[in-house]
Amino acid sequence: MAAMAAMAAGGGDFSDLREIKKQLLSVAERSRERGLQHSGKWAAELAFALEPLPLSELPPPPVLTEEDARDLDAYTLAKSYFDLKEYDRAAYFLQGCKSQKAYFLYMYSRYLSGEKKKDDETVDSLGPLEKGQVKNEALRELRVELSKKHKAQELDGFGLYLYGVVLRKLDLVKEAIDVFVEAAHVLPLHWGAWLELCNLITDKEMLKFLSLPDTWMKEFFLAHIYTELQLIEEALQKYQSLIDAGFSKSTYIISQIAVAYHNIRDIDKALSIFNELRKQDPYRIENMDTFSNLLYVRSMKPELSYLAHNLCEIDKYRVETCCVIGNYYSLRSQHEKAALYFQRALKLNPRYLGAWTLMGHEYMEMKNTSAAIQAYRHAIEVNKRDYRAWYGLGQTYEILKMPFYCLYYYRRAHQLRPNDSRMLVALGECYEKLNQLVEAKKCYWRAYAVGDVEKMALVKLAKLHEQLNESEQAAQCYIKYIQDIYSCGEVVEHLEVSTAFRYLAQYYFKCKLWDEASACAQKCCAFNDTREEGKALLRQILQLRNQGETSSTDVAAPFFLPASLSATNTPTRRVSPLNLSSVTP
Repeated sequence: MAAMAAMAAGGGDFSDLREIKKQLLSVAERSRERGLQHSGKWAAELAFALEPLPLSELPPPPVLTEEDARDLDAYTLAKSYFDLKEYDRAAYFLQGCKSQKAYFLYMYSRYLSGEKKKDDETVDSLGPLEKGQVKNEALRELRVELSKKHKAQELDGFGLYLYGVVLRKLDLVKEAIDVFVEAAHVLPLHWGAWLELCNLITDKEMLKFLSLPDTWMKEFFLAHIYTELQLIEEALQKYQSLIDAGFSKSTYIISQIAVAYHNIRDIDKALSIFNELRKQDPYRIENMDTFSNLLYVRSMKPELSYLAHNLCEIDKYRVETCCVIGNYYSLRSQHEKAALYFQRALKLNPRYLGAWTLMGHEYMEMKNTSAAIQAYRHAIEVNKRDYRAWYGLGQTYEILKMPFYCLYYYRRAHQLRPNDSRMLVALGECYEKLNQLVEAKKCYWRAYAVGDVEKMALVKLAKLHEQLNESEQAAQCYIKYIQDIYSCGEVVEHLEVSTAFRYLAQYYFKCKLWDEASACAQKCCAFNDTREEGKALLRQILQLRNQGETSSTDVAAPFFLPASLSATNTPTRRVSPLNLSSVTP
């Protein structure tokens, strides 16, 4: 207990990195002794990022108690069975052990045995998409035994962590959160408890009410939970402060920063960080499925092919490897093959979120909507914060022409990603189908305001104004749209650019603004679908001018295109833009 108290100390600052390194090395060893491989690996990776300690400062081995000595033989034997995944055998030899370490391994072996049987049953009797309600039969017994120990205050930090996991698996979320918070207080250095807590927190409000220990580990937890809650700016600030504190060599932090940039769709930045990470840690498989998503979005076939082959050489039976190969086949439009690899990933780990979502996308491509819906629902079961699954469900119900269902799922996706223009445009389209045009206008305007990724919000807003005979607002939206497209320096292959010029040409023609109308009509002649209309309008304008019709000066026209975009050097009318505040949400 004295060692535990020492490890609980340390406060929330990073002034003594040597002490932090000692704590990390110590908790890595203690985690390994209890079979908690991932927590041990996390602590070891973080310790590796800090400067090596001299021999005199290395942490001493943990002090053995009388109970530890008595259980040592049984523990050593059982741990060897545990490492070979013979969980029932390990638990059998640990029966009756009293020491904290041996008792934890006994309970953890029973828990993992139940999980293994559940997964085997899931894989053997049912395919991933027909997964039924297969339960871990050991959970109820474990809960009863651990709750007795908990009431008697006989559980250490690791024991509390396991009790929390059992409660979470039984869907007792509130109790699980309380136990994980207690575990973090008793043993702040155990990353597993923090991570489990992350998975149960659904929003920032929930986070405010948690009484967390004031330790430097809290900074890592907050950075991680901010990433999960899509609060990317706050997450990046936290990670930057951790790098400044001395963790600049940590591959864990670098990978988390890459994931954060992936989440805000800053693809170039995320790709460069992942490439740097691959140089530092070339045999790393973690997060490589996220890297492959970025390569997929950019259609970088050679790079994705290289990554898939490379991971196959390292370990072809890892979930991430299967997802990368699935993405590779998906990019080549071999959707059946892609779905097969995502199913293989789920056989390896039925709770792997990314594979469920990606498999849903593949079923969508194959027009198998019922299978897609099932896959997305499984993704939501694994993690309710996965906006891609909610968005995918919305798209599926859109195909099935069920707009009320669509609206519900798109709303959920929008709540998780309030500043993602794609969710807002999807919501706007839904409202349009339900004839709720005021709501649709608000969504399109908001999508434009937050930075429209696909540059479609203004066009949709303009078309809505057209429908409602609000010609001035429609013209204003088309002008903003054209300015946006040209200011991005994009090659204008946008289908809607011609639509915008055609509308503006007709609008200015009706307003008797011949110069502006003729400039837009000439622009129409550059596009195949509007060429004839453009020529016809130019002929009409010429005819009217020859008849002596003059340009109107009474009608206020919206601010027109920059001079550089004008087809002629005719001076254009420059009146301040119309006020769109009437449609802002």
